[in-house]
Amino acid sequence: MVSAPGILIIDDEQPVGKFFTRLLRTKGYRIGVAGSGAQAHELIARENYDVAMVDLKLPDADGLSLLQHIKSVQPQCEVIIMTGYSTTRTAVKAIQFGAFDYIEKPFDDIALVEQLIEKAMLFGKTTGQPGRSSYSWSEVAEQIGFQVGKTPQMIKLVNIAERIATKDINVLIHGETGTGKEVLARFIHAASHRRDKPFLAINCGALPENLLESELFGHEKGSFTGASVQRKGIFELANNGTLFLDEIGEASLAIQVKLLRVLETGEFLRVGGEKPVKTNVRIIAATNVDLEEAVSQKHFREDLFYRLDVVRLELPPLRERKEDIPQFVEHFIHRFWDKNAGPAPTFSPSCLEALLNYHWPGNIRELANAVEQALALCDGSMVLPEHLSGKINGQLLQAGRPEMRELPKGSEDFSPVLTIEPEHLEQLDEESLLNLYRKVQTLYRALHRTMGKKGITAVFPISMQEMEARAIEETLEFFNGNVSMSARALGIGRNTLYRKAKEYNIHISGS
Repeated sequence: MVSAPGILIIDDEQPVGKFFTRLLRTKGYRIGVAGSGAQAHELIARENYDVAMVDLKLPDADGLSLLQHIKSVQPQCEVIIMTGYSTTRTAVKAIQFGAFDYIEKPFDDIALVEQLIEKAMLFGKTTGQPGRSSYSWSEVAEQIGFQVGKTPQMIKLVNIAERIATKDINVLIHGETGTGKEVLARFIHAASHRRDKPFLAINCGALPENLLESELFGHEKGSFTGASVQRKGIFELANNGTLFLDEIGEASLAIQVKLLRVLETGEFLRVGGEKPVKTNVRIIAATNVDLEEAVSQKHFREDLFYRLDVVRLELPPLRERKEDIPQFVEHFIHRFWDKNAGPAPTFSPSCLEALLNYHWPGNIRELANAVEQALALCDGSMVLPEHLSGKINGQLLQAGRPEMRELPKGSEDFSPVLTIEPEHLEQLDEESLLNLYRKVQTLYRALHRTMGKKGITAVFPISMQEMEARAIEETLEFFNGNVSMSARALGIGRNTLYRKAKEYNIHISGS
């Protein structure tokens, strides 16, 4: 005989236990009630349950500890946290610890409670099934082009994202450049009750402070030179929708103060304005820097950090989810291939192997660029390793000087470039160094053009990420590691230089 589905109620308030018993027993559920942590441990040891309703605050136990115990002893049991308003932040954290969802007391909507329990019961029965390809969020993800893949880490992340999407709380997304932070933010918006309202995004690191303030809050006519008309900012335009603040760690302290005011009061002033403007937006912020470290260094306001960090989602880098690369490749082929050009080429096994063996410092964005480049260079029905850049297919020229037995005719002018040893550079005077530098640049461009004509793609072209990393590394070398001078020469701020150096694993002396 198959046992009836079991639901365990853990709450020290007797009326709560009686309420759930009356509500659920008539539906055929097997009910267990525990008024303390000790009683809960006894029941869990004796019987198996499909769903557990756990109060966060018990006289002899912590709700989060009980959650972890239940998931370790009965991993198939889905846990719903019951919480008061004052403990909502803790309940949100419980979702990250494995809770299915949370519900606030008192239970005003009984139908909502029943629906939540049924969803948890269904989820517990279907999750973890081998070969499973569809989830409750699959349709939403497909609509916005969100490639979740099959990596368990990503499945868990999106399960959490779907649950917190329905809560009107701020979200902080952390991940390396190119991991898809904005796509995840769009998914949260699409899975929320704000889905029919605007989703607007702004990169806080892409605009100077004065322009960023105007973009965020708008400005009044005549508030500054060029402000010929009143202009609404994105806080106003995104009213009742979602606002995605990318690279929030790049916002200046002055902008952070204004953001904090909006989050605390729900209103702001346009630049040059005197009348507060009300707004109701959900904030999803994203960063690839450690905001806690930025707080400790006084580069980011602690009070704003805690306002944004209600729930944190960590996007894994592509190197930690390489099993998803074939799916991404298919997705990008579909995106980039001109359907009028006939059937799209396929990636050869050796080509896919090269993609799987590469470390992807630029993550999904770099993979997209690699697929687009390979499709552009491929003139047959199959993409081969030679259609990939040299850094991916492993054919980069090895360090060292090739032997030059006889220079080709007409290349005599480049003989100093091809024969000089690096350790001899110190012996050259300023004029000789400048002449040699010009010849190196000329030879580099000539090589680039010739290899392009011959279709040799093992080295060229390089990606934007590689160009940026090379520029930073060479500038730091040129200024002997002086960060201020290097940042000034590159046209970026010191903090941005430190962040990008960390991103590309470029060592800065003294950091």
